[in-house]
Amino acid sequence: MQDMENTQGTQHGYIKAKDKEKLQNRLKRIEGQVRGLQRMVDEDTYCVDVLTQIASVVSALEKVGTIVLKDHVEHCVRESIEKGEGADEKIEEQPPP
Repeated sequence: MQDMENTQGTQHGYIKAKDKEKLQNRLKRIEGQVRGLQRMVDEDTYCVDVLTQIASVVSALEKVGTIVLKDHVEHCVRESIEKGEGADEKIEEQPPP
């Protein structure tokens, strides 16, 4: 685990090793989907087909976000609660839905 500092100077950056590989694979797949979208736009593909592909990319990104959020709760938030320090701050740093 390699900790990094965010803009507020607090440490973060924990993603479980088994999830990191899963996330990398998903992100590579998403990258390919986005390239496909670019190609579809360049080729003037029917707009409903483009929208369908966009929905697919959004869904895939939501799954990535769910994995990262789960790891954050299971590690960072849990650790703060167990130590009795900064739990409220960890919960508050969650991005808006």
